[in-house]
Amino acid sequence: MDLLARLTAELGDAVTVDPVRLDAMRSDKSGFLTPSAPLALVEAERVEHVQTALRLANEAGVGVVPRGTGTGLAAGATGDAGVIVLSVAKMNRIIEIDAADEVAVVEPGVINADLDAALAPYGLWYAPDPASKAISSIGGNIATNAGGLLCAKYGVTREAVLGLKVVLADGRLLQTGHRTVKGVTGYDLTALFVGSEGTLGVVVEATVRVLPRPEGDVVTIGAFFPTVRQAAAASSAIVGARLRPAVLELIDGQSLAAIRAYLGDDAIRDAMGPATGDGFLLVQFDASPAPATVLRAVELIEGAGGQTRVSTDAATGEQLLAIRRACHPALASSGEVLIEDVSVPRSRLADAFDAIAAISEEYGVRIPTIAHAGDGNLHPHFVIEGGVMTPQVGAAADALFRAALGLGGTLTGEHGVGILKRHHLRDELGADSYELQRQLKAVFDPRGILNPGKVFETAR
Repeated sequence: MDLLARLTAELGDAVTVDPVRLDAMRSDKSGFLTPSAPLALVEAERVEHVQTALRLANEAGVGVVPRGTGTGLAAGATGDAGVIVLSVAKMNRIIEIDAADEVAVVEPGVINADLDAALAPYGLWYAPDPASKAISSIGGNIATNAGGLLCAKYGVTREAVLGLKVVLADGRLLQTGHRTVKGVTGYDLTALFVGSEGTLGVVVEATVRVLPRPEGDVVTIGAFFPTVRQAAAASSAIVGARLRPAVLELIDGQSLAAIRAYLGDDAIRDAMGPATGDGFLLVQFDASPAPATVLRAVELIEGAGGQTRVSTDAATGEQLLAIRRACHPALASSGEVLIEDVSVPRSRLADAFDAIAAISEEYGVRIPTIAHAGDGNLHPHFVIEGGVMTPQVGAAADALFRAALGLGGTLTGEHGVGILKRHHLRDELGADSYELQRQLKAVFDPRGILNPGKVFETAR
């Protein structure tokens, strides 16, 4: 009996070979499209489904691509010919909220924002907040170690994950980590799985740390600058002064133009008054910041050439945040874009914007860019004119990766490596680390069935 027949015999309606459904598995939010559709889609609803699918695929030597809600931006969960896509999107139960110990236990398909909403009645919240939080799943956030607007103060997904249940390539169920605040027994396998992009196992349950919701006043500062370099310099100064804002976001002039077209001039004017510029910095302090902290931030911003507006009321603060939240939909509405993700040391943020401008000019590609300035994570948006990916766009992206590494940075801050960056991974890791990581994958996945072709290039 072949694999597809065995899967259907044991999993029934959880298996589909509908061509339309399979075709949808070829892509994610990155815009990348695999050459062919996968062999089958398994939509797991419980742990046993995941175990069965992996056990049978491992016995047959057939690749398995774990997938959540498909919101990835590095083609890390795309299916191609001959593989099975294993979706955990239907595993979406919040199993437990323990307010006393400040933990939640969830299945991987739980939507990030839904977990946060479920925690609200307890006075708790889940801090990792990627821009896709309304549509991305906790499992996918764990797979890529997702960040977001608040990670400058509250950290990325890894800081929130205490323990996991993971199905290994052969179908065994592994439990890692703990429910306690502290725990250092053995190797930290939990941290190893966070950010592993489905190459070591499939997460089927997560125990996550939740926090008391911040209380007190929120102060939001919006600032326009004549140049984006000045805005970047101001953000570095705020970080260097150790002021610790909850949000520190930067938007360049091209992105601002797209946002104006998307929201309308009135929305910008209502939030910021008549001020304008080629760079925008958004700073937010929560939990009733000391007045001296806010004044110091304003001083640093204005010293770098910024025009500020300070809001202490929720409505105006939301208007300012809405400018930043509109970035991705505004750029997407203006045409097809490749959303990239690199990080640099926070002190080199202005240099990174200079490098992007130079790359844009050299390759003739528009690259509107926004940044989580608080942690040096930039999201350049490569505009694909006419919807056709050209060699110039690919070459410009490669130049961006080299520039980030040259500034002491990294290829990815939160999107992952997937397919799109795998050919640069050795450049960042070095030959020894690269080979050790390949060997580590082989320990967990001896037959190489888990997310084949992702993260690592095919062995030569």
